[in-house]
Amino acid sequence: MSQHDRYISPFSTRYASDEMQYIFSDDNKFRTWRRLWVALARAEMKQGLTNITPEMVAELEAHVDDINYEVAIEREKLVRHDVMSHVYAYGQQCPKAAGIIHLGATSCYVGDNTDIIVMRQGLELVRKKLIGVLAKLAKFAEEYKDMPCMAYTHCQPAQPTTVGKRATLWANELVMDLSEIDHRLATLQLRGVKGTTGTQASFMELFKGDADKIRAVDASIAEEMGFDSEAVIPVSGQTYSRKVDAFILNALAGIGQSCMKFATDLRLLANFKEMEEPFEKNQIGSSAMPYKRNPMRCERICALSRYLMVDVLNPSFTTGTQWFERTLDDSANKRVAMAEGFLAADAILNIMLNVTDGLVVYPKVVRSRLMAELPFMASENIMMQAVEKGGNRQELHERLRQHAIAAGKQVKEEGLPNDMVDRIAADPAFGLTKEEIVAGLVPENFVGRAPQQVEEFIAHILKPIFDANPDAVEQHANLSV
Repeated sequence: MSQHDRYISPFSTRYASDEMQYIFSDDNKFRTWRRLWVALARAEMKQGLTNITPEMVAELEAHVDDINYEVAIEREKLVRHDVMSHVYAYGQQCPKAAGIIHLGATSCYVGDNTDIIVMRQGLELVRKKLIGVLAKLAKFAEEYKDMPCMAYTHCQPAQPTTVGKRATLWANELVMDLSEIDHRLATLQLRGVKGTTGTQASFMELFKGDADKIRAVDASIAEEMGFDSEAVIPVSGQTYSRKVDAFILNALAGIGQSCMKFATDLRLLANFKEMEEPFEKNQIGSSAMPYKRNPMRCERICALSRYLMVDVLNPSFTTGTQWFERTLDDSANKRVAMAEGFLAADAILNIMLNVTDGLVVYPKVVRSRLMAELPFMASENIMMQAVEKGGNRQELHERLRQHAIAAGKQVKEEGLPNDMVDRIAADPAFGLTKEEIVAGLVPENFVGRAPQQVEEFIAHILKPIFDANPDAVEQHANLSV
């Protein structure tokens, strides 16, 4: 069969990076199984098992990467067990060590420990890309920190902010996600060697009841697999708690939430014609409408984020429905939910890297839309000007209210420009000329501390992240579609 006459996940063909796909590949999985078998044999040998020799360990090490898949596949057809099929295949390549592979262990020794290792690799890649997105948003925020724009609450005009300040809101949520990813990485623990139900009974038999040696085996394996010697779960049933999966996927879904918010804002701004995502020279927006410039990348971010946020339900239900020390109804669901959750997060961040690298701003439209609303927002300032000229604050407040209603009606019902400035200038109660009123309508005077907030956020929150992770700052993503 070719790749065109079978279903292949769109994450593989369209969305996810080669790096993340390799992390969740069979090759990475089964190489990690073999590394774990080497680590187990070495640790058991160090703790005095005389039937394991340095020659056997060396033989195992020599065949970690050249996996004889065809042997494992044929064996699994016979025994219907993936772990024992790979034990057999490994033994065919390592005849001297064949008898000590997987000694004392259960399937979850390789299965669960590999899952933890692979998820750590996935989190590290997600973390790197997340920092790359933050770096691009920081650059954008710095560039546009002083450009006034309309801020919206309830999706209605509120008060001015700046284009750069809005970008810090997007970045701040991603900083929160980065903190959660860092926490998950810092607290991730291997399952270690726990045996069939978590009691380590088989290892008590191997080491004649010497618990210190069993603890030493756990520590040795953790260190060899790149974890701290103490980073082994203290107790388990047959598997590590599936809450770990739920915690990790929740952290990834948090990225989906933040990116969906960013992409939704950008889609709305594209409708306003204030901002838009990059649009390539030969890109086609619609097969029927040649003028279209659809925000398709942001729409894809939203689509994949929705998938990722819903995917969280899988490990949540799996955790709650595990019986006693373990049931196998976790396995099939976990194979799909966890891998595709990581692939979805990776795909979202790839698009984010691409979009934030080429955000387009239309300054004249931004200012025009702001100026159309600014007379309403400047009403208090106008009232203060009139009071200084002898006006009555309470009377002026009521007259401003009436003018605002009339001007708003003209905009909404007549489709005409906002004429509030003309109405106030024509009202003798204010004693102000149109020139005096317009002179006070300077957008930069209405943005508060927005530019300084951007500078402070970059200096105190983002810069320390970039300084600590220089290799993650400069990243680019080329999308296949």
